Amino acid sequence: MNNLPILAITMGDPAGVGPEIIAAALLRDSVRELCRPLVVGDAGAVSRAAALFSPVQEVHAVGDVSGASFQKGVIDVWQIPREHCPPKDYEWGKVSEKCGDAAFVSVRTAIGLAMAGKVDGTVTAPLNKEALNKAGHHFDGHTEIYAHFTGTKKYAMFLADEHLKVIHVSTHVSLREACDRVKKARIVEVAELLHDALEDFGIANPRIGVAGLNPHASDGGLFGWEEQQEIIPAVEELRGRGWSVAGPVSPDALYAQAKCGRYDGVVAMYHDQGHIPFKVLGFDWDPQTGKMSADKGVNITLGLPIIRVSVDHGTAFDVAGKGIASAEGLVSAIEYAARMAVGRRKRL
Repeated sequence: MNNLPILAITMGDPAGVGPEIIAAALLRDSVRELCRPLVVGDAGAVSRAAALFSPVQEVHAVGDVSGASFQKGVIDVWQIPREHCPPKDYEWGKVSEKCGDAAFVSVRTAIGLAMAGKVDGTVTAPLNKEALNKAGHHFDGHTEIYAHFTGTKKYAMFLADEHLKVIHVSTHVSLREACDRVKKARIVEVAELLHDALEDFGIANPRIGVAGLNPHASDGGLFGWEEQQEIIPAVEELRGRGWSVAGPVSPDALYAQAKCGRYDGVVAMYHDQGHIPFKVLGFDWDPQTGKMSADKGVNITLGLPIIRVSVDHGTAFDVAGKGIASAEGLVSAIEYAARMAVGRRKRL
């Protein structure tokens, strides 16, 4: 067990499903066999969530990694400073400045642990952007927080599941700005990150499909100029390295082709172009309740000096505190993070 990677798992917004999906995930032997989990957040919030499940796990607050037991039936929690903890009577499912602050401090603490080499990787439960900003932490999300506190300039959002792996040229910007960000240099940059990640996952000579920006990849310039001026030159440069890169491929065909195995990874031009097909493929919804019953994808920030993997769903305030939120996405995130940590050890 001492050889298993230590993963810092942030609790997310305590008013959301983060603490409870962590408690549910840590009940699984398969998770304990992959890593030594250390939750970062407030022990009180984690205890409240752990009480939703049977058997109830003991919550053990620590102030140093050496104090963690990493034992089955025990949730070790790196306790954030008390002044940043949520109030004991916070409401599940409600946007709260205090909860947003607790979520932010948990993430920043986990980043610090990873940068100091005290943990082998980080896994993030969902935070609420409105609560985060109400607390005075003006970031668009986890990706930007990690980039800021690691001093990373070149990074990208990478979505992964068994059948589809997607990286994005841009993410949290307006659609109008996203079009302006489709530049050759950025396309090459994210394709490099994708290529390296696919190799880390054991894919030799990965096949990459590059999406067009416009309908039908502009049909030779009929519907736009970005393909001819930016995307095609980027693809040609990548091919010049001997890489297997196709594109620009019409976006309405690319993802189905990738799902069926033609490509190992896809370069999406903007947030929704990558997220919509990924979530249609990976999210299951219960037609009886109208709620998500399972999700299979993870969100990885590439380009960082540390490992960061996250669930690819939100705080799900509508079901928070009920003990019914699916932990499948978090389990997948832990699996990916552990796999990446072991792979990184082998390379170093």
